[in-house]
Amino acid sequence: MSRVSVSKRVLRTTVAAAAAGAVAFSPLAPLAQEGGAALDPVTIRIGANSEFTRVEFAGVIGSRSRVRREGRNIIVRIGTTAAPDVSRLKVDPPPGVEKVETRAVTGGTELVLTLTEAGDARSGSADGAVYLNLYAQAAEAPAPAAGSAAATVPVTTRAEAGRVTLDFGWTTPVGAAVFRRGEAVWIVFDTRARLDMAGAKALGPVTDAKWTAGADHVAVRIAAPQALAVSAVADGTTWRVTVGGSPTAVEGVQIARDDSGDAALVARMAGATKAVWLTDPVAGDRFAAVTALAPGKGFGARRKTMDLALLPTAHGLAVETTAPDLAILAQGDLVTLSRPGGLILSPPSAELEAGQLQADAPARARHPGLIMAEWADVGTDGFSTRYRLLQDTAALEAQSAGDDPRAPAEARFAFARFLVGSGLGYEAIGVLNAIVAQQPNMIGEPELRGLRGAARASIGRMEEAQGDFASAAVAGDPASSVWRGYIASTQGDYVSARQAFAAGASAIDQFPAEWRARFGAAHALAALETGDLEATRALLSYAFSQEAPAADELAARLVQARMFEIDGQSDKALAVYTAVGRAPMEAVSVPAKLGAVRLSMAKGAMTPAAAAAQLESLRWRWRGDATELAVIRQLGQLYLSQGLYREALTALKAAGPRMARLPGAPEIQADLNNAFRALFLEGGADGLQPIQALGLFYDFRELTPIGADGDEMVRRLARRLVDVDLLPQAAELLKYQVENRLEGVAKAQVATDLATVYLMDRQAEPALQALWSSRSTLLPTALNAERRALEARALTQLGRYDHALEILGADNGPEARAVKAEIFWKQQQWPQAAALYEAGLSERYKAGGALTADEEARLLRAGIGYSLGQDGTALSRLSRNYRPYVAGARNKSALSIALDGLDGTDSETSAADFAGLAASADTFAGWVTTMKTELRTKTGGDPAAPARSQAATAAPASARPAA
Repeated sequence: MSRVSVSKRVLRTTVAAAAAGAVAFSPLAPLAQEGGAALDPVTIRIGANSEFTRVEFAGVIGSRSRVRREGRNIIVRIGTTAAPDVSRLKVDPPPGVEKVETRAVTGGTELVLTLTEAGDARSGSADGAVYLNLYAQAAEAPAPAAGSAAATVPVTTRAEAGRVTLDFGWTTPVGAAVFRRGEAVWIVFDTRARLDMAGAKALGPVTDAKWTAGADHVAVRIAAPQALAVSAVADGTTWRVTVGGSPTAVEGVQIARDDSGDAALVARMAGATKAVWLTDPVAGDRFAAVTALAPGKGFGARRKTMDLALLPTAHGLAVETTAPDLAILAQGDLVTLSRPGGLILSPPSAELEAGQLQADAPARARHPGLIMAEWADVGTDGFSTRYRLLQDTAALEAQSAGDDPRAPAEARFAFARFLVGSGLGYEAIGVLNAIVAQQPNMIGEPELRGLRGAARASIGRMEEAQGDFASAAVAGDPASSVWRGYIASTQGDYVSARQAFAAGASAIDQFPAEWRARFGAAHALAALETGDLEATRALLSYAFSQEAPAADELAARLVQARMFEIDGQSDKALAVYTAVGRAPMEAVSVPAKLGAVRLSMAKGAMTPAAAAAQLESLRWRWRGDATELAVIRQLGQLYLSQGLYREALTALKAAGPRMARLPGAPEIQADLNNAFRALFLEGGADGLQPIQALGLFYDFRELTPIGADGDEMVRRLARRLVDVDLLPQAAELLKYQVENRLEGVAKAQVATDLATVYLMDRQAEPALQALWSSRSTLLPTALNAERRALEARALTQLGRYDHALEILGADNGPEARAVKAEIFWKQQQWPQAAALYEAGLSERYKAGGALTADEEARLLRAGIGYSLGQDGTALSRLSRNYRPYVAGARNKSALSIALDGLDGTDSETSAADFAGLAASADTFAGWVTTMKTELRTKTGGDPAAPARSQAATAAPASARPAA
């Protein structure tokens, strides 16, 4: 008996490995982990090689996932209402997958993967996990001899006394199913074909033979009296079916409960190929035939459950059902029959041998999830004696059981009941897990699921308990519904909690008093959070009437205080919070003190500083559940209101991934993200010194949002750093964006800013690298012109003047003229340089007002250039237009000398003066000032430009396609 279970597990693993195909030869490269740590109830692992992508569902819940296909949709049903994290699959679907979605269903979550037109998928289980192999291209089926048309298979018959033999002359091996259904014999093949019945005129004792074909099968229905036996054998590729004659014993198909413990049946049938659904033309009902390759193998006896009936077969498997959602999965040598909610089967304990149990041992409860008060009874001898007696009896039973899967387990269950009733949850889990380890089929036992779920919930392992109570074995158990409501309430799913409590109302009064009080308080909280104050009052009265231990009554008082607070009775709420906060039990006193702090601040009776001090103390007094999250959130909001940004972000970040699944964690993450956005996107950090803002950004840079808003944050911060000449730090920020976050036009825009910052810092080579690495053919004309001018300016700084002029070509834009003027100045081509500097000023002399530093530098160079180029006419024009601006100039004497020219100075001073002017008339500082102004305008630093409008205008640019 023990070798049967082991061989089934080995066989299943072997089949799954075969289905994986290239796994053994093409190692899977691990990708992003989606499900969390290996011990999570649902762990999703992803890997890929050159042929396919593999997705594995592991963990105590994930390994029980069910896979089915509906058209192009591959649906994976996971037995937990907490949707797993599949963001990586959604953002970057594997090849062959068009999109990935999750949807909530009763008692679980379904992951829906929609395949592309060419995509394909295969599923199975191996190494304790359910796997899904996803292919970008479906494997091509062998083409029929006549191209895309169905092959023609000749059928011949030989009629003898009392029997007829039909030969189906296939040219390749095909799977078949042969069975009787009422007054008809069915022959089903797993390959599309056209049957040539010209040689099948002689039918002997049968009266009619008709065939029908589908997209992937062909079936024959033969009208035959029930007294005629049916047999099937294969002769090479030819299938020979005989109707009539002597009955032939069949064997080879074995049916058993699924080893995983799920409410499913598994048929071991070598060479199973597929399940074919058919409609009986006479009865009008729907049934399935599961085909298999030769040699012949059949199922000898009819077997019926509440969901299906297995018919006797000469070969293959035949299934009748009235359930519309019955799933039949043929995979290698295993055929699994299941339903989304599980099949209705007798419990595994019904197959166990009867065991001897002491008369006073804890008896089985009426419901699998029910805890009985008498389980904790220790009798007159005391707890220790009772514990040792039950423990010794259970150990003796386990030792006697060995590897026998049908050995009795009643003594071990009695010990587990005593432990659960006595509040020893950890010990009870150990006993129940040991039963499963020794007898794996017991995982589907309703009482085991109920006891283990109750033990897990009692010690706070709500997700593990949720997995037990999501099992089909306890789907209709009202006591398990009560537990589902309790778990949902602790997880913040108050609507589901109320529904589950309502479904378990008939069982709640059968629990011990302390659990009735706990369930009443949890139900009251769910009613309160869904806005039903009347139900809350009634449920609290029920909880208070149970005479439960002090801890449970105080927990109910917390719900009562919250009800007073919501109902506007803040004085009563504060009084209850204060009273409960004095209790020497941190589990109730910490949330009570949190409520008292919140109400005291609202009343103005406590200063923010005092509140922060109390919250900091509470934060370390109780860790690891929703209470800590509530304290952290309140503390973070308090710090933000005081402008203590670093303290706020540090407090909110303290929640971390370790509590990501607790109720309240999404709200804290939202607060953290919103605070970061307010600081670096909406101007909240503008009051900080730039170096402080940079340090704050670096410490929390993982909060930078993906997309245009995140890019805008970085550009704004870089602009502030540029304003105070922290150019290397600004360049580092922008460089990270260019190399890691952006593509296409958006990348080119930020790379242009990066090159500008490098040139401000006189780093020409990195500027060229930034420009060259972000080239694209889809850039706007204005951006292209700006990038050309920057590239030419960088080449100019490197002394490559001719190359710079070649880059600019015929461009006569303002930036191009400025760079050309700089090149001509360095080449001492004075007339050309002076003309371009004057052109850059345009008709500025008509505008009036003082000249900017950049305008004054250009005017100086224009005057010097005309003088050194001996263009007196141009110098006279320049002097006439700009002489009035000398009085308001920053350097009056220099500008006066430049406009007077060489003729306006004596011979002794002219050479020295003009040499000094040529050296001091530097336009670089003016260009830097101009670039700072433009960068400030781009990133919303201009007070006239709203901050958010800049972020909004950045989005279309990043959305354009990349070259």
